[in-house]
Amino acid sequence: MIYNNIFDSLENAKSKFSKLSLVKDTSGLALVEFAFTAPLLLTFGLGGLETANLAIAHLQVSQVAMLAADNASRVRSTIDEADIREIFTGVHLTGNSIDFSPNARVILSNLEHNGLLGSDAGQWIRWQRCYGSNTNYTSNYGAEGDGQNDSSLADGIGPVGKKIEATAATAVNFVEVIYDYKPLVSDRVFGNVVIRYQSAFVARERADHALRNASGIANSDLWTCNRYDTIS
Repeated sequence: MIYNNIFDSLENAKSKFSKLSLVKDTSGLALVEFAFTAPLLLTFGLGGLETANLAIAHLQVSQVAMLAADNASRVRSTIDEADIREIFTGVHLTGNSIDFSPNARVILSNLEHNGLLGSDAGQWIRWQRCYGSNTNYTSNYGAEGDGQNDSSLADGIGPVGKKIEATAATAVNFVEVIYDYKPLVSDRVFGNVVIRYQSAFVARERADHALRNASGIANSDLWTCNRYDTIS
């Protein structure tokens, strides 16, 4: 009997509570639900944007490396300092959408056989030109003149297990690109990302691989690797 009275009292209380206007009012329900889910949606949305932006940056940096090496190899007969400027202009325009030039370093090396015999035979970097304002990076594989008189570059240049060599009859244009990624949202998503790519192409139909300056460009305007600048 006592339990029945308690049960009836609870039912009456429930019935009265359900009739209150505050309980019946559900007009703010969607707002409350949105307040709970908005941080999750925002986090996933911004994370997706950052991931897409990083993927685009990887694609463009890889294209810059391939473009520079390919264009340097397409110059026939002889190659000139004016050609180097044209190549780096293409680099600048290709990476413009990711603010490439101020945050990157492009290193273009001309690799040839050093023409020596015996224990001194190997590869050498005949000339090297660089582009970009990023002062944090230099070539991982050597500087201009390396290997000319010895076998220090006997196996060529490039990553371990993937080194590139030029035959005695031609030259290879090898490009290294290093880019400090600029996040779209925040560097808290992926941290500080450094994107690196290399590309190499054999010079096409070029008998003379020396870098000329027939156009008479001033020394201060040459894209030597002690210059950290961009094309405006």
